[in-house]
Amino acid sequence: MTSQIVPVVEAVPFVDCSPAYRSLRQSLLEDFSAKVPSHLRLAQSIIDNPPKNVTSIPRDCGILSPEEIYITEDYDVVSLANAIASKKLSAVAVATAFCNRAIIAHQLTCCLTEWFMDEAVEQARKLDEYLEEHGKPIGPLHGIPISIKLRLSIAGHWSMAGTLDTLQKADVDCQLIGILREAGAVFYCKTNQPQSMMHLESLSIWGRTLNPYNINLSSGGSSGGEAALIALRGSVFGLGTDIAGSVRSPAGYCGIFGFRPTSYVMPSKDFLGGIPGFAAELNVMGCPHLDDPQLIHTAWPSKRKGRQPNVGPLRVGFMMDDGMITPQPPVTRALMWARSHLSRSSSFHVKDFQPFETADAMKNLASAYWPDGGKSLKHHLSIKEEPLLPLTAWALKDVDDIDIGVSGILKQRGKRNQFRYDFAQHWDAQQVDIVVCPVSVGPACSHDTTFYWNYTSFWNYVDYPGVTIPTRIKTFEKGAESYISSTPLSDECIHVRKLWEEGDFEGAPIALQVIARRYHDIELFDAVKALDDVLAMGVPV
Repeated sequence: MTSQIVPVVEAVPFVDCSPAYRSLRQSLLEDFSAKVPSHLRLAQSIIDNPPKNVTSIPRDCGILSPEEIYITEDYDVVSLANAIASKKLSAVAVATAFCNRAIIAHQLTCCLTEWFMDEAVEQARKLDEYLEEHGKPIGPLHGIPISIKLRLSIAGHWSMAGTLDTLQKADVDCQLIGILREAGAVFYCKTNQPQSMMHLESLSIWGRTLNPYNINLSSGGSSGGEAALIALRGSVFGLGTDIAGSVRSPAGYCGIFGFRPTSYVMPSKDFLGGIPGFAAELNVMGCPHLDDPQLIHTAWPSKRKGRQPNVGPLRVGFMMDDGMITPQPPVTRALMWARSHLSRSSSFHVKDFQPFETADAMKNLASAYWPDGGKSLKHHLSIKEEPLLPLTAWALKDVDDIDIGVSGILKQRGKRNQFRYDFAQHWDAQQVDIVVCPVSVGPACSHDTTFYWNYTSFWNYVDYPGVTIPTRIKTFEKGAESYISSTPLSDECIHVRKLWEEGDFEGAPIALQVIARRYHDIELFDAVKALDDVLAMGVPV
């Protein structure tokens, strides 16, 4: 082992900061690096002169064995669990492979905040021993390596709620981690998130997470470390949170699946506290409603049967824009591509879906996320001399002069509930089962320019579940005169067009978002499976 700080690719210089902040950063990076052996470190030439697209480096760098490449690239969660349960693969081999690939991914994108291979391998060894002794796996996730966003508490490891004064080592697992541990999951790393957890990018004291497909672009946020890691196959299954798009945005930017459930379907007990507000967080597993009375008691089927033949075609509404910002050309191209392929199938009835009062929703969201105008957040930042990052300042720019107080919060909640009633009627009138729409205003954004989260946070406001679904579309076009010359929908739309003209989005993947009614999470998964069966085979244009 060595304590020399592990270098990472940096597309943008790190932020200016105080001596106290630099000292803490140095300490955290040394603590991280002390666990990383020299044989898992990339050549300095790669760090100094990386390609724009780094997705091939984990396979080609010579660090991973052929078996480790096979394990990390040829399995999904289900097939990997089956391979371990049947003893085709050992839990130790799987844990080792994903640990090794994860630290390579980190050096390319700065996606991790902690890496604990020794602990993971020991946990996997005990699982192998259990399987050998009992002849059956300990649970459905026996031996599956799971990566965890920094915010989620796991015993003995760092957690942080978005500001440095909340940084702490947890004494116990949060409820979600406990459930997964009992199911046989193996934990091996924590992943990067941004200051305040309210950026759709991921820049923290550990560094800036880059997009694997184009390092000049963001990986998204606030679960951007997870998305970059999974896109590089350093994880097969990761946990994040989503209060405004923090799972769906990075999943879309990095071309992977991401799920945000309806509130209180999944557990969030013992999560490290974050920014106060109404919106629910994303969790991914279990239904321990007896321990957490906030949870909705719902039964998730062990095997999804899908839609019955007599139900008829799935009614799919396409929302091509949200009435506020026209998406950039590759997103529109992906929507048209998906619509074309689904329209050819008798399993779907495709129609338009009209947006609903997006500008009002975004205005209401600002006071919901920051009811005190950001005063509490700024106080937390001051405690550790933490610099106010540009996207934190952007998030607060419309609320600096507000502090709505307790009565204001109650009024805001009433306004939100009325909006939900009105939107439910709007959905009913359009007679759709699901909505397909953009995940973002464009592909992954240039660093420090992810300003607009309309396409995800709207669905948090009405509390509808959503899944990000990858397409086979990649960004290649420049300019797109018809887009630039068309009539903008708003000042924000004009700004997004300017960002398009200025940016370099080459190679960025494009995903779409699939939305279902509130508490129709199971039906959403059925719909996503049906859509993906068609779109995965579709020829890209």
